[in-house]
Amino acid sequence: MIHIRTKDEIELIRKSALTVTATLTQVANFLRPGITTASIDKMAEEFIRDNGGIPSFKGYGPSYSPFPASLCISVNEVVVHGFPSNYELKDGDIISVDCGVYMNGYHGDHAYTFAIGNVKPELLKLMRVTKESLARAIAEAHEGNRIGDISFAVENYTNREHGYGVVRELVGHGVGKKLHEDPQVPNYGRRGDGKRLKENTVLAIEPMINLGTRDVLTLEDGWTIVTADGKPSVHYEHTTRVGKNKGEALSSFEPIEAAERANKELNTGHLDSIDVSAS
Repeated sequence: MIHIRTKDEIELIRKSALTVTATLTQVANFLRPGITTASIDKMAEEFIRDNGGIPSFKGYGPSYSPFPASLCISVNEVVVHGFPSNYELKDGDIISVDCGVYMNGYHGDHAYTFAIGNVKPELLKLMRVTKESLARAIAEAHEGNRIGDISFAVENYTNREHGYGVVRELVGHGVGKKLHEDPQVPNYGRRGDGKRLKENTVLAIEPMINLGTRDVLTLEDGWTIVTADGKPSVHYEHTTRVGKNKGEALSSFEPIEAAERANKELNTGHLDSIDVSAS
């Protein structure tokens, strides 16, 4: 069932989504080479709970194998669902951080990929293009369009224009009272295909784009998804309201980007010449 949200519900979802933004902003402030991904997760969980939220991901999934952490932290070739661990971030790593927050009966779901130290230009370009594809997808999330219009926007830009691998086994989704709701939102497809969009539906749109092949593998833990060729992957996500004429991101990249720039200047004294902000 696809839900059409009231204005009050939209504002409650926005509050949850912006708490995710605030959490990812804290992550941006915290990141540097040498810290463990487990320490990032610990900091984020404390921040979420201190601000009246509950981590949506912790304990999510089947009872025999619930997700063990508050954040999905996916480094380099890990696409999504990476477990926080004692792995120490290294100069040149990229790290995708996916976070969900449950507040006032509604979830927000939001992800961002960060560059650690001096990252190769080809990876900064992958990050920029993926972020831009999300902006293009959100622009298509308006009443009268179909799911396929969102999907096509991502695939056309990342794969047909730039040659990157678009993950097919994992998709975006509706979000609201449940973390995952209908409809599914693939990152590949054709214009005009799929369910017709209605205003005030809320979607988690989330391009997962690989530098190389689109093929992925699941590790023995049953959660961690990696690229089949071992090349890096990038993940960005916004909680998005379907609008009358264009979509509206209920989460925000702006404070995350500002914190990322400030952290970069603090730790290196300069910014990389390649900007990964979406145009």
